[in-house]
Amino acid sequence: MTDPNVPPPERPEVVHHTTINNPAPQRSGGGGFIGFLIGGLVVVVIIIGVVLLTRGGEIDTPKPTDVDINLNLPDAPKMPDLPNPPPVEPPSVPSPEPAPAPVG
Repeated sequence: MTDPNVPPPERPEVVHHTTINNPAPQRSGGGGFIGFLIGGLVVVVIIIGVVLLTRGGEIDTPKPTDVDINLNLPDAPKMPDLPNPPPVEPPSVPSPEPAPAPVG
């Protein structure tokens, strides 16, 4: 324990400040593979288009066919007539009356 009658030691007037900068971790590219993949797909689509469009000139169209179909189908069965519904009177509704006045 220190003696309370002794004055505290002198402190230096110079104050040192320390600043610590933590930069964010550098992100890696990663987009190169996606670009390569999309570029490869575009090349494949172009090759398929060239092969399909230049395969020996015009595309042969099939000769028109003339087909005549006549079918004799039987008529659909007729639905039976519905019976007449019984007469129904509309319900009777009492006429509204004014609400009673509050007491008080």
